[in-house]
Amino acid sequence: SIRWGADTVMDLSTGRNIHDTREWILRNSPVPIGTVPIYQALEKVNGVAEDLTWEIFRDTLIEQAEQGVDYFTIHAGVRLPFIPMTAKRVTGIVSRGGSIMAKWCLAHHKESFLYERFEEICEIMKAYDVAFSLGDGLRPGSIADANDEAQFSELKTLGELTQIAWKHDVQVMIEGPGHVPMHKIKANMDKQLEACGEAPFYTLGPLTTDIAPGYDHITSAIGAAMIGWFGTAMLCYVTPKEHLGLPDRDDVKVGVVTYKLAAHAADLAKGHPAAQMRDDALSRARFEFRWRDQFNLSLDPDTAEDYHDQTLPAEGAKTAHFCSMCGPKFCSMQISQEVRDFASKQNQG
Repeated sequence: SIRWGADTVMDLSTGRNIHDTREWILRNSPVPIGTVPIYQALEKVNGVAEDLTWEIFRDTLIEQAEQGVDYFTIHAGVRLPFIPMTAKRVTGIVSRGGSIMAKWCLAHHKESFLYERFEEICEIMKAYDVAFSLGDGLRPGSIADANDEAQFSELKTLGELTQIAWKHDVQVMIEGPGHVPMHKIKANMDKQLEACGEAPFYTLGPLTTDIAPGYDHITSAIGAAMIGWFGTAMLCYVTPKEHLGLPDRDDVKVGVVTYKLAAHAADLAKGHPAAQMRDDALSRARFEFRWRDQFNLSLDPDTAEDYHDQTLPAEGAKTAHFCSMCGPKFCSMQISQEVRDFASKQNQG
C-alpha cells in the first residue's frame, strides 16, 4: 500500500500473534500506524464479547501504545440507548468494533465502558501521544440505512467526546460512513462539521450504491471524491474485494490508486494549486507527446506504460506523435498542432 501512495496504514489483524504482527509492521513502516485495540482485547477473552472488561481493554491500550501505535480507533460512541435504533435497519450494525460493544452492552445491560471510562482513556492517550480515531460503530452498511437516527445520534456523541479529548490535549479525527447515496453525502459533512467542532473527518468511501460487488472500489471512490470536495480530511480506501473476501496485493494496489485518484480529484475541486500543477504538467506532456513524462506523472506509471506498450511496444513509439487509438493520421492533438503551426506561418507572412 505504501508503494502506491498510502499516507497511513491500519493494522486490523485478528487471530493469534497479533502482538508480533503489529511489532513487525511498526518497525518497518515509514508512515503512521493505526489499530483497533478492541480486536486484541477480544482475543484475550477467546472471542467472547460478554467477557470483556475495562481492565482488559485498558491493559491492551497501554500495551499497544508502548509499542508505538500512532492512532487508535475506539468505538466510544456506541451507547446502550442507541442500539435499539438499529433494530429495523436493513443491515444492522456493520462495524466489527461497534457490534462487539453492542453485544457487550446488551449482555450486561450497561452503558459501554468505553464511553463511561473515556476520561481515563484520554489520560492514556495523552501519556503516550496517541491520537483518537473515534470510530463510527453505527455507520450505515447499506444505502437504505444512510443518515438514520442511529448514525447521527452516535455522531453527536462523538462530537461531545471530541471536546473531552481536546480538554486533555489529545488529537482527534472522526470516522465517517459507510454507504450513502450521492444526494445525502453533503449532509454528512455538514453535520459532522457542526457536531464535532470541525475536527478532521475520516470516511470509508462512502459507497454510493450497493449493487456492485467486485467494483466497490469504484462505487466508494465516487463518494470519496464528493465528500473530499465537501471537506473530509482523510479517506479510508476500499478494494475490489470489499464485501467478498480478504484482499491480496493486487487488490490493495487497485484500491490505493483508486483512492489517490479520488483524493486528487477532490483537491482539484477545492483549488489546491499543487494538484492543478500536476494536471497541467501531464496535459502538456500529452499534447507534446512526451510519453515518458506522461507515464511518470501519472498515479500508476507502471500500468500506464504497460497499456501503451501492449499495442506499441517498440522503443521508438515512446517518441511517436500518436498512439494506437487513432494512429498517425487521425491523432487530434497532432492535427491541432499542425493547425497552430499553419496559423503561425500565416500570421508571420
